[in-house]
Amino acid sequence: MKQKIQENNRRKVISRTSVIGIITNILLAAFKALIGFMTGSIAITMDAVNNLSDALSSFITVLGIHLATRPADKKHPFGHGRTEYISALIVAFVVLYAGVSAMLESIKAIIDPTKADYSIIALIVVSAAILVKIILGMYYKKVGTDVDSGALVNSGVDALNDAVISSMTLIAAFVYMGFKISIEPYLAAIISLMIIKSGVDMVKDTLSTILGESTTSEFASTIKSEIKDMDPRILGAYDLVIHDYGPESMVGSVHIEIPDTISVNEIDSLSRKISKHIMEKYHLVLSAIGVYSFNTGVSEATELRETIMNKALTYPDVLEMHGFYVNDDDKEIRLDLVMGFAQKYRHIVEEYNSVLNYIKEIKPDYDVQIGLDRNFSNDTEEKKKREKANMREKAKIANSQNK
Repeated sequence: MKQKIQENNRRKVISRTSVIGIITNILLAAFKALIGFMTGSIAITMDAVNNLSDALSSFITVLGIHLATRPADKKHPFGHGRTEYISALIVAFVVLYAGVSAMLESIKAIIDPTKADYSIIALIVVSAAILVKIILGMYYKKVGTDVDSGALVNSGVDALNDAVISSMTLIAAFVYMGFKISIEPYLAAIISLMIIKSGVDMVKDTLSTILGESTTSEFASTIKSEIKDMDPRILGAYDLVIHDYGPESMVGSVHIEIPDTISVNEIDSLSRKISKHIMEKYHLVLSAIGVYSFNTGVSEATELRETIMNKALTYPDVLEMHGFYVNDDDKEIRLDLVMGFAQKYRHIVEEYNSVLNYIKEIKPDYDVQIGLDRNFSNDTEEKKKREKANMREKAKIANSQNK
């Protein structure tokens, strides 16, 4: 119920902000179109058209948020949250189309220039529009960031670009009035290039979100730390994978490392406790919580763990080792190695075989099972490598606590 209320509030905030943008842009478009017609200024007229495209973008944002909040159904069990990303992509294409159209009009004006006739009233209107667009752009970006709306953020960037565009139009007017030199068509061409670049950047960023980006290192670290701190028996949280189905609609999985003395009933209780807490605080549904067992009361296993970890972390592409367990009864050793994305596949195979052979030399009679994991959070390779030294110390502390 709490999440539903928050989702409704978010939709209202985005809708209200977008409606404000629609009304503002329609008024600006009307004034600029009138001034553009009276002065014969192509730049001001293009600016008016750009304001109309902004109003359309805001309307698409409102439509997108309403479609995105439709409840889950049989065909879409994770809801329709990604519709909001699609609306952000449409906004990006609207901006891109406006830029291309502006470029075509600029080229026509350069080939066949028309004389502009500026007035004080026209300059006042353009100046006021610049101030309005700056305020509106900052407002859009702030609200969009607060409620995690890519469409609003895109609209905010576009509005700030409009302020720059109007400023350049104002400069062209002053140059013409002071020196009788018409630079307006050329400034209009520069303006159109700026709009096109902004549209391309928006398309790239939104497509990247739709394709599925890695979890940020900050968010991943926060979730892992939160899970680890929930119970002293949890020695670590690993392999966090998050799937984004729209703002405030995430599904993921994680592994926790716990002592091998914990019963199944205790694991069940602990998993439910973790799932409930993470869902309520971060709107992240942990659909699966896997378990790594940790050797307790076996000093040989502790020493072997440290020895293998020290060796594994010497390889440049091995970012982390976890999930280590020795089963002396079945003569089995299990562990996972986290590999980065930068290296080639053959490097992974080489380092995997090197670690495997090293363990075989130490424990030739044991069956060694090495799982290869990917680093799904957005950690840089350099950061992970700096953390390697700290991992050994953490492992020693955890081992000493569970002997």
